[in-house]
Amino acid sequence: MTQDTAGFMPPYRLLMGAGPSNVHPRVLQAMASSLVGHLDPNFLAVMDDVRSLLRYVFRTENPVTLPISGTGTAGMEAAMVNIIEPGDTFVVAINGYFGQRLGEIAERSGANVIAVEHEMGKAVDAERVREALAGAGKVKAVGVVHAETSTGAATSIKEIADVAHEAGALLVVDAVTSLGGVELHVDEWGVDVCYSCTQKCIGAPPGLAPLTLSPRAVETLQSRTTKVRSFYLDLTELSSYWDRRAYHHTAPISMIYALREALRLIAEEGVEARWERHIRNGESLRAGLHAMGLNVVADPEVQLPSLTAVHAPEEIDEAQARRYLLDRHNIELSGGLGALAGKAWRIGLMGHNSTGPNVLTVLGALEEAIGEQGYETQAGAGVAAAQRVLRGID
Repeated sequence: MTQDTAGFMPPYRLLMGAGPSNVHPRVLQAMASSLVGHLDPNFLAVMDDVRSLLRYVFRTENPVTLPISGTGTAGMEAAMVNIIEPGDTFVVAINGYFGQRLGEIAERSGANVIAVEHEMGKAVDAERVREALAGAGKVKAVGVVHAETSTGAATSIKEIADVAHEAGALLVVDAVTSLGGVELHVDEWGVDVCYSCTQKCIGAPPGLAPLTLSPRAVETLQSRTTKVRSFYLDLTELSSYWDRRAYHHTAPISMIYALREALRLIAEEGVEARWERHIRNGESLRAGLHAMGLNVVADPEVQLPSLTAVHAPEEIDEAQARRYLLDRHNIELSGGLGALAGKAWRIGLMGHNSTGPNVLTVLGALEEAIGEQGYETQAGAGVAAAQRVLRGID
């Protein structure tokens, strides 16, 4: 017997996990705009706006800058299938779950994958990447995750880009949890391929994956000797739609409306101011967690402002705590991934959700949730510590 969903009304949740995040009312309103055809002249103007605004947020002048129809993993796959040909060598720096995924997708695309493993919670070490490149022969590309979503660790990109280019390789960067919320300069840092998603710092619902290619990466794509293994994600085919306005696939019209409005909000705030907002709120959250006696996974010097992974105390059932938050407070946190599964929470402060009030709300609710399991902490200590940071006292 199927459940009657005719009267379905989703509950309001404060989405404080690793994504999706809540979005600004203007973004939701944009999604309710009238549908037009994906080749309608009015919609073509929307496409132009989206590409221009994406260049602003990526900090790039790359002509090939567009949203892929699909979530962040589609962006990851698009990066790999367009750059990698069977037999190419791909060096991937792995410091968490999503570095592993990048390597797996490269392997499925036919690459000879060389993994440079790092401890979870640490940043990628450019010198270790250099050592791997020295013994790898001809390398097509190097891959690195800018903001590792599984651990909350950020990696400095510029030095790795220099190392990759010295070896004659392209640099592919995963900016899924950084674009729009963490400092990123595609052109200045020398990034060749960069992909992200819409449901995190960008501040739109899930469903699109912003992607940009440098002229060097475009040249690599155009000089392929084999066809791209995916028709749907083939950028040489997608350009027929985004550049020449010819049919390739039916674009997700309402999602592109939403992305345009989210990007307009970023431009109105100013991307640099947005980076600073995420830093301030991330620092206040971590101050509160430390005051509660909780330990953050990432090393202090590389902690992300947009996402914090925090170890659950050994005596706490982390899934039970998350369920408590959902049932009692309508707050969603994410659990750990990979080696951190069942051992950590991931707390997101991304886009529209990166606010001081949200920091205080989640800290107060988390204190209550772990207190229900007998974890003792000074009442209100987390909220008080976070407030001091938000007020500029600490």
